[in-house]
Amino acid sequence: MFAQVNSLGLFGMESFAVRVETDLSNAMPRFEVVGLPDSAVSEAKSRVPSAAKNSGFSFPIGKITVNLAPADIRKEGSVYDLPILLCILLAGRDIAFDGADKAFVGELSLGGEVQSVRGVLPMVIQARAQGLREVYIPAANAAETAALRDIRVYPVQTVRQLCDHLTGKTKIAPVRPEDYPQEELQLHLPDFRDVKGQLGTRRALEVAAAGGHNCLLVGPPGSGKSMLAKRIPSILPEMTFEESLETTKLYSVAGTLGAGVSLITTRPFRAPHHSVSGAGLSGGGTVPRPGEISLAHNGVLFLDELPEFSRNAMEILRQPMEDGTITISRVQASLTYPCETMVVAAMNPCPCGYFGDATRKCTCPQGAAQKYLARVSGPLLDRFDLHIEVPRVAFDKLSAKEDSEESAKIRARVNAARALQEKRFAGTGIHANARMTAAQTRLFCAPTPAAMHLLEAAFERLGLSARAYDKILRVSRTLADLAGSDAVDVPHVAEAVQFRGLDRKFWAG
Repeated sequence: MFAQVNSLGLFGMESFAVRVETDLSNAMPRFEVVGLPDSAVSEAKSRVPSAAKNSGFSFPIGKITVNLAPADIRKEGSVYDLPILLCILLAGRDIAFDGADKAFVGELSLGGEVQSVRGVLPMVIQARAQGLREVYIPAANAAETAALRDIRVYPVQTVRQLCDHLTGKTKIAPVRPEDYPQEELQLHLPDFRDVKGQLGTRRALEVAAAGGHNCLLVGPPGSGKSMLAKRIPSILPEMTFEESLETTKLYSVAGTLGAGVSLITTRPFRAPHHSVSGAGLSGGGTVPRPGEISLAHNGVLFLDELPEFSRNAMEILRQPMEDGTITISRVQASLTYPCETMVVAAMNPCPCGYFGDATRKCTCPQGAAQKYLARVSGPLLDRFDLHIEVPRVAFDKLSAKEDSEESAKIRARVNAARALQEKRFAGTGIHANARMTAAQTRLFCAPTPAAMHLLEAAFERLGLSARAYDKILRVSRTLADLAGSDAVDVPHVAEAVQFRGLDRKFWAG
């Protein structure tokens, strides 16, 4: 006796169709699962019989062969438990239904409950692309599919409930689609109104947010570096539906989407501890899952105390910061995840934190400051578009009673600049100046003759690299956008050059 049902698999952020086939024969009792299953799939041989028995079904005695097609793609995870059980029940004539337009995913407990799995959102998107009409998923994963339309998604709690639904005894209500929220989503974020002083740093962070630029904050302890960085999401533009969907897919694949979360609608802010491993940042596992840099996609990756990170972890950042993607290669798979994130790093200038401070003397042994700074390599330092000095805040600024400018006003200027960039890059897949290609940089960032003369002088005097040259042009373009200027002129280039000076103050000595 033969039967088949549709299911779905996961490979990185993408899903693929899986056809679960079952053949029952009167031979020596044996349960085989073929089609390149991993150990979690193979363990279904233990879970499925118990789930069937405890759901009120008799499990067939004889040879059971389950094939997961296509057989040349490795299947991983416990997502196939539910379709395997349904296929066996179909083949044994315990239930009957038309499954041609249906797909099933879910892990089973021994008692017959349907447990949550990761990657449900990309699976349902794939099912919709295939033209399937119905997808049956664990009830615990229902919320993450609520933003999808043109497909019916049924949340399943138990095997018995699903079988009663398929045979028409009782019906499961499908997940009700939700509209993408348009109201203000950032009211709960830390606000820049709480920051006292630091006008120069606030300006630099506004520029970074307006163009999606990576930035490095350097200053003594207590100057507010972490406080400022945590407020960056409050001035970033609101996420589009496409950005929310892509970010939510990443969290679904990683298995870190919170319970009841439909869409991630605020930009991620990831702040891993400096003890994080290289694999923790980039992603890892036998079949690699997204790491911190990918989980910060469309948001901010904040690295506090940058020199305390391992050299391996820091150097892993170099290629993703440039390309906006990260490729992780393992024996069983090579996967590419998106990571278009603002990388914001903060650090003290020396172990004691007061090297170069105007009011407090550095107490580090001779050479300790340069050794500490040398932990941040030149190539990594060069990939930060803005180098921002965060000075100590004076007492009169700290004790001032009036609030600073609130995030909403800063975000309005950022949104205006980003609107210009969206229009400029329409149809290219690029949304911010920091992601311009070399050709686009030449096209859109051409300075006026006077500004080019200034840039030439700065290039020769500061010994800038070719990468720094491009980054200054892109930052200049962002400054021009904030000013509403079509031309990249002298004030924009001059301010952009100022954001490249800290490596000369600290690292040159």
